[in-house]
Amino acid sequence: MSRIGKVPVNIPAGVEVKVDDEKIIVKGPKGELQQKLHNKISVAVDGNQVVVSKKDESQLARSLYGLYRTLIYNMVEGVLKGYEKKLEIVGVGYRAALKGKDLDLSLGFSHPVIVSPPEGIEFAVEGQQKIVVRGIDKQLVGQVAADIRKIRKPEPYKGKGVRYEGERIVRKAGKTGKK
Repeated sequence: MSRIGKVPVNIPAGVEVKVDDEKIIVKGPKGELQQKLHNKISVAVDGNQVVVSKKDESQLARSLYGLYRTLIYNMVEGVLKGYEKKLEIVGVGYRAALKGKDLDLSLGFSHPVIVSPPEGIEFAVEGQQKIVVRGIDKQLVGQVAADIRKIRKPEPYKGKGVRYEGERIVRKAGKTGKK
């Protein structure tokens, strides 16, 4: 039994939640998010709380129960506060800059890499070595940050590349010369 699914999601002031048969819409000061609902899950707004329940006791319904409660919680938090992921660039000559809304990355390739933000995502650059990805959709923010990191993953010998802030890279010893 899901312990997470049992806990109702509180709706703070300034956030509006509307439930149709097949989707839930959450509106707040930062924007609006929608989530399609599975037919084994039912969602109801009870005063200033959102209650998630399962329609039957099947394995699928039990597994989706806690998932949808967490998705709704993330939607409420997103439209209220938003989410952000911070990335660091490590390496000589590696840098980031904003060109309009696009992110211009110099990561040791023979050409600059331009990353356009999808709708609902904005980039910020602190100095030339830190990138901040912001948005209201937690999944989209994490996916865009992962895509940027994938352009030049940190390598294990010198640690050069794009990494999450605070990420620890396990370093390998290089070759040793002849004796």
